[in-house]
Amino acid sequence: MDFANMDRAQLTMVGSGFSALLSMHFTIQLLSQHLFYWKNPKEQKAIIMIIIMAPLYAIDSFVGLLDIRGSKAFFMFLDSVKECYEAVAIAKFLALMYSYLNISISKNIVPDEIKGREIHHSFPMTLFQPRTARLDHRTLKLLKHWTWQFVIIRPACSILMITLQILGLYPNWLSWTFTIILNISFSVAMYSLVVFYHVFSKELQPHKPLSKFICIKGIVFFSFWQGLVVKLLVAMGVIKSHHFWLDVEHLQEAIQNVLICVEMVFFSVMQQYAYHVAPYSGDVEAKLKLKKDD
Repeated sequence: MDFANMDRAQLTMVGSGFSALLSMHFTIQLLSQHLFYWKNPKEQKAIIMIIIMAPLYAIDSFVGLLDIRGSKAFFMFLDSVKECYEAVAIAKFLALMYSYLNISISKNIVPDEIKGREIHHSFPMTLFQPRTARLDHRTLKLLKHWTWQFVIIRPACSILMITLQILGLYPNWLSWTFTIILNISFSVAMYSLVVFYHVFSKELQPHKPLSKFICIKGIVFFSFWQGLVVKLLVAMGVIKSHHFWLDVEHLQEAIQNVLICVEMVFFSVMQQYAYHVAPYSGDVEAKLKLKKDD
């Protein structure tokens, strides 16, 4: 492969493809470790569902680059695959946190030591909730619903958007309407996870919650807000196409896909630390026992 004779488009494709492969490599490596040390199916199933998100995003984005002049419905379908899985990963992340804390909403199981703890809401949630609330089964259920509404709204909006696009009933104002709806839904889900993290940060400390939270929020954050920023730059005329064979909308999709391919490499590496197999391989227990003996 002669890189010296490649143009920018070809180099971009090779770099994006290599990034997708790297993301797959790191994720498969971590996944195989969890499968080898299969000690806690409930937690490790959630972990596997979460870590798959990075290579899925990278592969999905690379497919979009392979057909750079595809139809709007095609790109909308690719975006929907990423964003629907994003909703599933967020739900699995919350389930993983509940598992760490031994909380079961369906069985009304809330440990006594965390009942009554204060939850401090910030604006604009104070418009709908008291500024300070006490932790109980009802408030935990509310946090869960705030997260799960995105799991439902995201796929529903995707189906509607693709259907309207195919029928030719998808004007620009409707696109922005869906963007606003999803933005609000996404923000509520993220707010719920932030509140959950702050309330239980002490109990979750042995499970490295911050690194796990940064990974999932980072992937979702870069995918959602980055896409919105690129879309705004196109609307403002900052990003323009200088190729007669590629309009600005397809250029917008290409920029977003390239950025995601590269970013997913970093997140797949971060996940090696955040979702390390040590808690299930016995390494952590051995180290703790050694410290006690010393």
